[in-house]
Amino acid sequence: MPDNISEDNGVPGNDLPGDGMTPGENQMTPSGPSKEKAGEDQPPIGDEMSARQSIPPKRLTLDPDVLARQSAQREIREATGAVPGGIAARGESTPAAPPVSIMRKRFRKFKSLKRGYISFILLMVLYVLSFLLPILINSKPLVVHYNGEYSFPAFASLLPFSKSFYPGSKFGQSGSQATNFHQLKKDLAASSGDNWVMMPLYSWDPYESDFQSAEPPPNAPSQLHIFGTDNTGRDVFARMCYGFNVSISFALILTFVNFLVGTALGGLMGYYGGKFDLISQRLIEVWSNIPFLYTVIIISSILIPNFWLLIVVLSVFGWIGMSYLMRGEFLREKNKDYVSAAISLGATDSQIIFKHILPNSLTPLIASLPFSVIGGITTLVGLDYLGFGIPPPTSSWGQMVQIGMENLEHWWLVVVPLSAMFLTLLLVTFIGEGIREAFDPKVFSRLR
Repeated sequence: MPDNISEDNGVPGNDLPGDGMTPGENQMTPSGPSKEKAGEDQPPIGDEMSARQSIPPKRLTLDPDVLARQSAQREIREATGAVPGGIAARGESTPAAPPVSIMRKRFRKFKSLKRGYISFILLMVLYVLSFLLPILINSKPLVVHYNGEYSFPAFASLLPFSKSFYPGSKFGQSGSQATNFHQLKKDLAASSGDNWVMMPLYSWDPYESDFQSAEPPPNAPSQLHIFGTDNTGRDVFARMCYGFNVSISFALILTFVNFLVGTALGGLMGYYGGKFDLISQRLIEVWSNIPFLYTVIIISSILIPNFWLLIVVLSVFGWIGMSYLMRGEFLREKNKDYVSAAISLGATDSQIIFKHILPNSLTPLIASLPFSVIGGITTLVGLDYLGFGIPPPTSSWGQMVQIGMENLEHWWLVVVPLSAMFLTLLLVTFIGEGIREAFDPKVFSRLR
């Protein structure tokens, strides 16, 4: 065998690695340019990183509605473990929370709108406090201790069948038929006995006239009457506070009745349709052409208007707009697939209306609720100003505005009731904007 042939595999001995090579040369270098040459063509790594950092990053502006939907969907996925960081993804034994309901997501959205949410809290607190006005703003004392006996005139006025009239002879005032508690407090404070009187926080009544001032009424704002008195000596601040309760209560009750009647009739027309819808629409068109103001004037000339009579008269005409709105909602919803599925499963008409269609039709109703309350407040103020509303001496902002317009030289008689009405309507408007934003179907929808 020749010497240059390997005994193992027949490869020439000169071609074996290590043959004819010095130590350190047994590693074959890859083909291509050398490291020195490659380094001359490519920039240093530090220079490349600096060049990349000098390029300003692009900023993407997303739609706020898209961000809100993504945030709500991520909360659901994290709760169910669909994304890393959720309970199920971390392997914990705690069961996953149920999906967040659409009403809860809408409430969270409403709470995030601070202007509307704070306005709602403030208005509700003021309305609840308005029912406690007899013990906060009243000319009758909270407690009277006289000759060892205790009397509670202010609390007695809250109860419908309690004795709220106290003759002057009961407390030693012989010259007056009814007790003058302001004078009684002065007399008992000047005496050396153990008799005493505890008055409310603001000791003036909306129906009490104060003629003790040196000048005839109306009197300018002072420490005794912070918003002055009107032309009959009644405290303007007390009448404004009591008028707030009357206006808000009137608007809420009127809105509830209008929504109840309008939703019922509009829903029936939209669901059944056909001849029932056609005949009902023609009757509503005829009824809506009756002049509203003339009807109120005729009724006020025959009957003495009061709180509940005005509710009935205004409700006769106020439901028409809501019936149109709910009819359109029911017409749209009844043609959807879930209603057809309910019918195929044998659901009755009442089940389809109350369990399926009505819950999906409440969004425009709830969104229009605050603005209907505004309409009720302004309607009552307008009727009181024209003299066809709640008769005196009931506290009403419309009557206060009317008195102020007759006494324009006394600025507080105009500024106080108009400012109270403006601030109240402003709060209700903020609430309406927040509810409309929270119930926007572009943000949260039952179909998503």
